[in-house]
Amino acid sequence: MAVRLRLRRMGRKKQPYYRIVAIDSRSARNGKYLENIGTYNPRHDAAGLDIREERAVYWLDRGAKPSETVNNLFKRQGILLRRHLQRLGADDLKIQEATQQWQGLQAEKQKRREAVKAQRKSKAKDTATEPPEAAAPVVTEESGA
Repeated sequence: MAVRLRLRRMGRKKQPYYRIVAIDSRSARNGKYLENIGTYNPRHDAAGLDIREERAVYWLDRGAKPSETVNNLFKRQGILLRRHLQRLGADDLKIQEATQQWQGLQAEKQKRREAVKAQRKSKAKDTATEPPEAAAPVVTEESGA
């Protein structure tokens, strides 16, 4: 049986909420699943993601293939980094240091994204409040006799 880690849609119409599940690859999207690993709410930012890391690593070690979206969620949480370091044979202290360093880098990236977003927003406000300038005629020098 080929196991996939993928999303199972829950929630009401136009209010999606997903469970991250281990499921047989031949099953339907909302079919019977083997285990519920976590939840993902795309309507919230980082707070909408809750994954049981030890169970995710368990299924990955058993050969389960994550879907593209689930793989991206695992990257966002740092699960794939921890698993990679464990497979390389790093001790718990090195893994903890590496994940703390990674989390610091992620926080810096988030700050930069927010700064760029704020800059774009202020630039859009400035262009919207300024009246468009009248196009001045272009004067060219013509040389000739």
